[in-house]
Amino acid sequence: MKKIFALLMICALILVTGCGNDNTADPAKNSTNKLVIYTSMKESLIGGIVEGFKAKYPEIEVDWQSAGAGKIMAKLEAERQSGHLMADIIWTSEVPDFYQMKSDGLLEQYQPAGFDELLNPFDDYDGSFTAARLGTLGIVVNINKVTTDPAGWETIATDPLYKDSFGIADPALSGTAFMSIALLDKQFGWDYIIRLHDNGAIKSKGSGRVVDDTADGVLNACLGVDYITAGKIDKGAPLRMIYPHELLMVPSPVAIFKDADHKDNAKKFVDYLMTQEAQQKVADAGTVPVRRDVTMPEHYNLPEPEDALANGIKVNYSDVLANKDELIKKFSNLFK
Repeated sequence: MKKIFALLMICALILVTGCGNDNTADPAKNSTNKLVIYTSMKESLIGGIVEGFKAKYPEIEVDWQSAGAGKIMAKLEAERQSGHLMADIIWTSEVPDFYQMKSDGLLEQYQPAGFDELLNPFDDYDGSFTAARLGTLGIVVNINKVTTDPAGWETIATDPLYKDSFGIADPALSGTAFMSIALLDKQFGWDYIIRLHDNGAIKSKGSGRVVDDTADGVLNACLGVDYITAGKIDKGAPLRMIYPHELLMVPSPVAIFKDADHKDNAKKFVDYLMTQEAQQKVADAGTVPVRRDVTMPEHYNLPEPEDALANGIKVNYSDVLANKDELIKKFSNLFK
């Protein structure tokens, strides 16, 4: 009965999961020249990476599926209950999930080619997962509503301009949102989160939705992800990203599953993801790469890779993992 329920969960989750390569009816789906990626990266980022990989390895059929980190982990748990993980690779921004998967024995230890050329944010790195970007979050403002940049994080919690008009993605659904709340809690204490709530901060459904609502003028500002915001700005949205001194830097790890059906192809993808070519695509999409030899686009005002690594708020990810459920519960109870 449990297996039947798990299979039903998988089907339901697939329906809500974006898919970058619609080949569910293709008999080649289970061929050896296949690669299945689960990711929380939006199409503006993962799409270009996959295109570059396929140009190098045209014989490999890539099926990438994108959803929030919470939905991805639920999908993986359902697959584990059914007895078979469908994904070869996972790439999200909820670092504690990777420590949990490592603890559960799900991840293959693999150090990508050229690792010594990369910026590594993990002091306890052992190859179970590797940072593929140094994601940043900042205060995203609608320039039609906000004419003076907020001085810092405290401004959002006290200024009447942001009363009932500052959005935060639900940390139960978004890995970057969860990590951003964990970082703010580490830097300023839970009292800061309470002050945000008391100034009318609004919980939104996802990292993309909260930026959309700010672009549409529903909100004056939000806690926004770098490349999601950059993509909207490129399309003409009236947005600007402000980075306070206390930098929210959230690594986005990529990992290969130990029981992956297409492990050799997965290793090729991780190797490619860390190349200068792929990391330039990361930067061009509006987020911070893990290589120094990449040209940073000036119009996004992103921090340099080494600065993002050096200046980001530091946390112990094992501690964050241990307190994850409690933090999400506290946030959910506060932002009912």
